[in-house]
Amino acid sequence: MYIPMNISTVTVDPISNSPIVILKEINGDKILPIWIGIMEATAIASELENIKFSRPMTHDLIKNIMETLDVKVTKVEVCDLKDNTYYALIHILTSDGKEYAIDARPSDALALSLRTNAPIFVKEEVILKSAKLTDDESEAMDESEKGKKWKKILESLKPEDFGKYKM
Repeated sequence: MYIPMNISTVTVDPISNSPIVILKEINGDKILPIWIGIMEATAIASELENIKFSRPMTHDLIKNIMETLDVKVTKVEVCDLKDNTYYALIHILTSDGKEYAIDARPSDALALSLRTNAPIFVKEEVILKSAKLTDDESEAMDESEKGKKWKKILESLKPEDFGKYKM
């Protein structure tokens, strides 16, 4: 089953200083944090903040090409999580009615979905795997005093805490 979600925020992991995009269930309280690169975070955040550049950035260029060729993004799916790597599909529809699912990094798929107003869906299994991954990793972490301190901090974080670290 796929769960409709939207981009809640782009923030920075206070521990690793890595950007994170937070997806939130539209009619519920499930969340999915996805660690992404700085360039991808910039592409998403600039669109969320309605920042326009004088020249098209990569995702704007892709959108422009698709519009010129009369190709529409119908939806974006975050569909898998394997070996700590998220996978996504961009679903497109051509003017002659052909449908395609294009493999993409979630950050690129999300940046494009913002520009095309395409809905975002996450496979429920991905949310479950992500939660399990987080649980498993918290158990396998550093058992030193410093490691235990960080584990306690991480376990006490709530989804709304991520909003404190805006990009």
